[in-house]
Amino acid sequence: MKNIVVLGSTGSIGTQTLEIVRETKELNVLALAAGNNVELIERQIREFHPGKVVMWSEEAAQELKLRVADLSVEVLQGMDGLIEISTLPQAQIIVTAIVGMIGIRPTIAAIEAGKTIALANKETLVTAGHIIMPLAESKNVSILPVDSEHSAIFQSLQGNEKNRISKIWLTASGGPFRGMKKEQLTNMKPSDALKHPNWAMGKKITIDSSTLVNKGLEVMEAKWLFGTDLDRIEVLVHPQSIIHSAVEYEDGAIMAQLGMPDMKLPIQYALFYPERKPLGGKRVNFFELGRMTFEKPDTDNFPGLRLAYEAAKVGGSMPTVYNAANELAVQYFLKEQISFLEIAELIESSMQEHRVIANPNVDEILFAEAQTYEYIKSRFN
Repeated sequence: MKNIVVLGSTGSIGTQTLEIVRETKELNVLALAAGNNVELIERQIREFHPGKVVMWSEEAAQELKLRVADLSVEVLQGMDGLIEISTLPQAQIIVTAIVGMIGIRPTIAAIEAGKTIALANKETLVTAGHIIMPLAESKNVSILPVDSEHSAIFQSLQGNEKNRISKIWLTASGGPFRGMKKEQLTNMKPSDALKHPNWAMGKKITIDSSTLVNKGLEVMEAKWLFGTDLDRIEVLVHPQSIIHSAVEYEDGAIMAQLGMPDMKLPIQYALFYPERKPLGGKRVNFFELGRMTFEKPDTDNFPGLRLAYEAAKVGGSMPTVYNAANELAVQYFLKEQISFLEIAELIESSMQEHRVIANPNVDEILFAEAQTYEYIKSRFN
């Protein structure tokens, strides 16, 4: 029985993680953390019986305390609570499925405490990879990717870790607007962008998929996870989402991981690595599939990916600006305060405005985020 902590238990990755706990019966939930979804986390507490639970806001924490007063669970709040449950002595795996840069400090604390990290919080590596990866190496801590694409790369490296990578093929579905031109994208609404053709995900990541920003964030994440130069990471649009990513070696051999688009597979792989466990769900039927197709990404009509490469090449605090600008722009788009195309425009202008910090510490990373938010908000006041 493995003891796990789930940060972000009410989101898409968090709820699917708990489905795996329910189905395998080989995992024990020590603690959960969520933002403000009191109703759902109450149900999770009553089913999985964690000893500690964290709510981000004080108001949500107070409400939850009243709801679970009949249970022996400790309700904590905010960053201090996240760090406390991420360093519980009994915890073996910390699932970082929390959204946003609030995941950085708990992840660092968990690594310093020697915990295995099942990483779904891509912002941690995008903005602080230069801190996280050396720390994990020094503490001999495993960071196991939960993202479908990074899990596929990780699986494709098994048994070949000592061989030189020639190229990483990072696949993308292309999102709901694949093939469209800017004049078509101008009038696209959040309801259009949220209709992903293959994956069931949260709103933020689904919008990011439609702009190709999600793929840009994954490029930056892959750079840190696998110690690979940017020019060895190539994005490949694969609309069927059967090949989840691949690794090409120096001899020309390409190892790929294939499967149906189902996030439970990479989550379960991280939780039980290196062992594979049975998993229900639909299987790939090659006869029904018939064919798989591949395209180059369209960075003219979807500049979010191009901007990600630019941010990663500059490095330092620039990836933080890219990430922060996108986060706020997506919020504005979901509220229909800006157009679809303005998401990339706000990212680019924020990057142009920023004065780069070459090797930022955590405080400087969070300051760069705050500066970016301030700049974007000033444009709308």
